[in-house]
Amino acid sequence: MLYAVGRLEVRGIAVLNNVMYVVCWGSSIISRYSADSLSPLSEDIHVEGMTDPRDMAACRHDRQLYVLTESKCIYRVSTQVPSQSEQWLTVQSTGDVMGMSVTSRRVLVPSDPRSLHQYNTTDRQLRVIQLPEFVWWLTHAVESTRETFIIGHRGVAQSEEQDAVSKRCSLSSYYNILYVSPVSEH
Repeated sequence: MLYAVGRLEVRGIAVLNNVMYVVCWGSSIISRYSADSLSPLSEDIHVEGMTDPRDMAACRHDRQLYVLTESKCIYRVSTQVPSQSEQWLTVQSTGDVMGMSVTSRRVLVPSDPRSLHQYNTTDRQLRVIQLPEFVWWLTHAVESTRETFIIGHRGVAQSEEQDAVSKRCSLSSYYNILYVSPVSEH
């Protein structure tokens, strides 16, 4: 079992080739652990210039880590030790960015107002997917292997207070709500 001493706010966890990578708020270090035993590996990864990570994801195709920061920058980090990293791109969004996921050589970033920003990992090409008006707060999004998007959000057509998980087909405006939570009392 792994224990941390002190104040530690984990912002992103990714697993690739039996190595677990962990990034914490306010740190430029990505810690490496054995995914089986959770024991620390010998060398951490230092990402020059990164100070405010928000989320992290791994791409198994290019064997890279992608780290999203509070300032909307995405760093691309090699998993080879010693590692190389670069400030890969800045998310083209006027609103807040929530987190990120990586699938099929594409980085997906949920963004306000009501959109998904999809970047190709080979050429950084941007595609923006707009979401329905009733979606007012995005919490997470992933792209399936069939190029549909599964989205966690607040707001459904019947109530802006309900949380839901929905599916949006990429090639059409088809939008299907898969799960709606009961309205909680705040």
